[in-house]
Amino acid sequence: MTTTSNDQAAPIDFRRYGRLAYVFCGQREEVQVLKSQAGFYIGTLSEGSPCSRESHEYFLTEQAAIQALVNDTWTQKVAP
Repeated sequence: MTTTSNDQAAPIDFRRYGRLAYVFCGQREEVQVLKSQAGFYIGTLSEGSPCSRESHEYFLTEQAAIQALVNDTWTQKVAP
């Protein structure tokens, strides 16, 4: 009897999980709307602290950032 194994892990959905958090910090964290002094942005938290800013944009309001996240209209940063 021959068995086959699927050694390939499922690809990570980087619109749900932070690409920069994964690549640079080794963390698989969900993206969410966060706030800094510069404004609202899409990023990740790790253990309650900011881990990565994933969006290139800052948004003036929390609602605008939520809308960009839900509608997938934000731009992924390529480097921290």
